[in-house]
Amino acid sequence: MLRPSLLPVVALLLTAAAAHAAPPLHYTMRFPAPETHYAEVEARLPTAGAPRLELMMAVWTPGSYLVREFSRHVEGVSARGPAGDLAVNKTAKNRWVVETRGAPEITLRYRVYGREMSVRTNWIEADFALINGAPSWLVPVGRVSGPGPFDVVFEGPAAWGKPHTALPAHPNGKAGHFRAPDFDTLVDAPVLLGQAEVRGFEVEGKPHALVLQGGGGLWDVDAAADAVRRVVEAHAAFWGGLPDYDRYVFLQLLTEARGGLEHLDSTVMMGSRWAWRVPADRRDWLGLVSHEFFHAWNVKRMRPVELGPFDYETENYTRSLWIAEGLTSYYDDLLVRRAGLMTEGQYLEALSKTVEAVERTPGRAVRSLEDASFDAWIKHYRPDENSANTTISYYGGGALVGWLLDARVRAASGHTKTLDDVLRAAWERFGEAGYTPQQFAALASSVAGADLAPWIARRVAAPLETIDYGEALRVFGLRFAGEGEGEGKGEGKGSKGWLGLDLDGRNVVTRVLRDTPARAAGINVGDELLAVDGYRVPPGGWEARRKQYAPGKTVELLLARRERLRTVRVTLGEAPRAKWRLEPDPDADAAAKARRTAWLKAMGG
Repeated sequence: MLRPSLLPVVALLLTAAAAHAAPPLHYTMRFPAPETHYAEVEARLPTAGAPRLELMMAVWTPGSYLVREFSRHVEGVSARGPAGDLAVNKTAKNRWVVETRGAPEITLRYRVYGREMSVRTNWIEADFALINGAPSWLVPVGRVSGPGPFDVVFEGPAAWGKPHTALPAHPNGKAGHFRAPDFDTLVDAPVLLGQAEVRGFEVEGKPHALVLQGGGGLWDVDAAADAVRRVVEAHAAFWGGLPDYDRYVFLQLLTEARGGLEHLDSTVMMGSRWAWRVPADRRDWLGLVSHEFFHAWNVKRMRPVELGPFDYETENYTRSLWIAEGLTSYYDDLLVRRAGLMTEGQYLEALSKTVEAVERTPGRAVRSLEDASFDAWIKHYRPDENSANTTISYYGGGALVGWLLDARVRAASGHTKTLDDVLRAAWERFGEAGYTPQQFAALASSVAGADLAPWIARRVAAPLETIDYGEALRVFGLRFAGEGEGEGKGEGKGSKGWLGLDLDGRNVVTRVLRDTPARAAGINVGDELLAVDGYRVPPGGWEARRKQYAPGKTVELLLARRERLRTVRVTLGEAPRAKWRLEPDPDADAAAKARRTAWLKAMGG
């Protein structure tokens, strides 16, 4: 999302001049009956005397790469002018045309339904409302990429109090009144209305706020805000200062949902009200805080060239999400560690889970990280039972490549530079503009003092069939420990014969992995496993039963497929060995140990 300050200078001057001349658009959102999950919007829209005014609604929201058809939740669109009602005709899935009769200004009214609990959609209920920009506003087509301003007023129930958002306050100073200079800013500033707990703090003289909705007294809000402050300080130290925001807002909704979405000056996160009391869950939450805040640099300002200015009505393809999301995923837990909120052992455990997740995804040998980035619009947000066989996550895969790239930069530079230096150089060079994959590879090469483009291409432009960890282990003085079996859900450690499938609690197959005995035998997702060699397998009993069979044993399985019984013979395999638990290598030399210490050193440590 780009502010005018991030556009080229000429465009900035033109936009500023146009904005000065353009009259504001006025929107008021009301919640007369929030328990019905509806908001009512009234907009006063200038027309400049044009006979027709075309309106649009975004079909996706930046940071969440899927066309979501937000307009399906809009109803009751009507318009009036000084002389009375005006005709409104819908012309496309997300477009309407108002016949203005030459009126200089029209009043538009419509309703928005909001009951999808996610960070990218609207949720409206009696207790609170989360309002995102993309699924809320109908705007004149000419003002989407043109000048603002957009004046917005939120009128919620008195018990909700003032709205919480990073939207700029309106010059009139009234509570609940905001002024966005352009449509990008309007879309990029979610609003939370409700009885939230708020804790503010400053870092480098800039105000920040943790806004906690739904905690029910189960969170130590003061301790949580202090932890967030430490994360912000670690990021500021990493990047060499904070971005150009005036204020940053962490909107944390404790709704038992999951997720996070970055915005220019804020983030929306969802989690469990019980998470603070469980140390591992608390660390996971801090990793999410770190991930979304890292995006204030990487994505929201320094971005792939395709991600801004946006086309809000169609897909915006990029092959660089492994950088935008993957490298962010590498640094999220790492900066929690550097903030002193995670031990070295806990960080290595988190990194080990990333390695194992990639290694146990057969799709890594099918689809490259660049292709997974490009296909985010049709694959990442629509996973199915075959996804693990056909693709790789640009989050986890990108994080793994980030770790390996960090080691490559260190080794290539004679241990004088790191991936930290690459990203800081990228921030300096691309902080106000987009970059291409080639430009990023060239910059990394320049920092490392060696041509890294072929190395990067082998790991992101081609599938990750075989991953060489040797250099990273040597650089950081680590090793993989343990060789216990590891399989999918329903076939756990310590077992013998292996099928290569996942089962739910009723023994129904939910996933069949590529190149496994189950796949070779023709077992399908949806099959119910009833018996082995004539003996019933009780619900949840496959884990215990299969330990009776050694790898190489041929067994007869009784299955039910759409209520019809069938038998298949399958030769059990040997489960892949899990060698992905990272630990310090006691045989590493002093230099490697020193590098590991510097890599994982906490601030002030």
